[in-house]
Amino acid sequence: MATMGQLWANTGSALATLMFVYTIFKQWFPHVGDHFEPFFQRLFSRFYPYIQITFHEYSGERFQRSEAYLGIQSYLSKDSSSRAKKLKANTTKGSKSLVLSMDDKEEITDEFENVTVWWQSKKEGNIRQSFSFYPAADEKRYYMLRFHRRDREVIIERYLEHVMKEGKTIELKNRERKLYSNTPGQNHGNQTKWSHVTFEHPATFDTLAMEEKKKEEIKSDLVKFSKSKDYYKKIGKAWKRGYLLFGPPGTGKSTMIAAMANFLEYDVYDLELTTVMDNTQLRRLLIETSTKSIIVIEDIDCSLNLTGQRKNKKEEEDEDGDDKEAIEKKMMKNEGDKKESKVTLSGLLNFIDGLWSACGGERIIVFTTNFVDKLDPALIRKGRMDKHIEMSYCGFEAFKVLAKNYLDVVESELFDEIKWLLEVEEIKMTPADVGENLLPKSEGEEGETCLRRLIEALKEEKEEAKRRVEEEAKQKKEEEEEKKRRKEKKAEKEAKEEEEKKKKKKIEENGDAEH
Repeated sequence: MATMGQLWANTGSALATLMFVYTIFKQWFPHVGDHFEPFFQRLFSRFYPYIQITFHEYSGERFQRSEAYLGIQSYLSKDSSSRAKKLKANTTKGSKSLVLSMDDKEEITDEFENVTVWWQSKKEGNIRQSFSFYPAADEKRYYMLRFHRRDREVIIERYLEHVMKEGKTIELKNRERKLYSNTPGQNHGNQTKWSHVTFEHPATFDTLAMEEKKKEEIKSDLVKFSKSKDYYKKIGKAWKRGYLLFGPPGTGKSTMIAAMANFLEYDVYDLELTTVMDNTQLRRLLIETSTKSIIVIEDIDCSLNLTGQRKNKKEEEDEDGDDKEAIEKKMMKNEGDKKESKVTLSGLLNFIDGLWSACGGERIIVFTTNFVDKLDPALIRKGRMDKHIEMSYCGFEAFKVLAKNYLDVVESELFDEIKWLLEVEEIKMTPADVGENLLPKSEGEEGETCLRRLIEALKEEKEEAKRRVEEEAKQKKEEEEEKKRRKEKKAEKEAKEEEEKKKKKKIEENGDAEH
């Protein structure tokens, strides 16, 4: 048995040597080699038990780099750096780091479902027979995959798909993430195009000023979404999810978006609706967004006239006559907005969950607003904005995160007083204002000084809040009195008009009686 195995090994080695000699012969005598090629191919395939697949670097008439080649390069990079003896480093466009790959003529092995395969990095080029100061003709690089013919089904049906999928994942992980914005360019006429810069926002969920339980809930929701491609397909829905972030200014809505993008390693598209001319252009911008991205519309209540578009009849009838001038000014303003942008509520709804929203996949759409009550219910219902997240004022847990971020302070005697002010006194201060008070104002300022400054600011905010409540109560009382006076004035006017009508009617009746 050993002798037979050795015989086959020697035969395979001899055939490999023969094919090598034939390849060299063909390069130098191409026309003569063409006559012998069919014979050598049949002989080689009869005794050689291995199958080879080549993946060229460039393919197609446009001379573009093959996606298959790039995917294999990314896939093999994870093993090449630790197993290959000769490596080459490349900088790939859009990548945030060097890509290490096998150098030419290197070979590494890979295993999949107990099947061993061999990958080789190769190059070939035409040999110049004449002397020249110029380099040789363009070299053609390619990867060659070799495996035993008995494993053909595993390789063709599952392994190649596995390589492409893993390579794409590695490529996305190593890419340089971008922050896009839509701005009308001078060369685009009325069209808006996406332009981008590198996304380098440092915010993470660890540095986000929010209760730990709430952060974990949001992170779990994001992870579940990112792994639910098959589930969304199963239930017949586009692979997207909507988040509504609402709360007062300074509560961290933009920071939350950056933390979500860094957590999922997604790109961010900051969509400015006021620069979009119409619904068609809005749809075009959606199509041009990539997968693994977050599409953001900040302060949507201020972006366009999308609030209160469907005011009920009773609300319209309750408008006082004295407010007509203000209403007319508002209508004139809306007309001016329409000249600049004709995006409608219907167009935005179709953008979120219409037929075109299914183009691509793995997208998150985020709306932010300071006044959630102003938004049309159709815009923020479940299925469009699936998860509503309230970004509230700073609580004690959020304060502790900020104290650690700004001062590297985890515990202090002053924490009890701050906890009392935030939780018992219920003083409302945004995380942005808390952070500003904790920020050291000079090089040598200590953490305790910053904490005391925050305590003073909280006490001042308490007094200011009390004053605002008194002013609001006074203003409300004045408004009620004014409303009462206008109501009485209106009733008096209506009674006077009714009296005039009666007198007029009586005069008409007397005139008819005389006739």
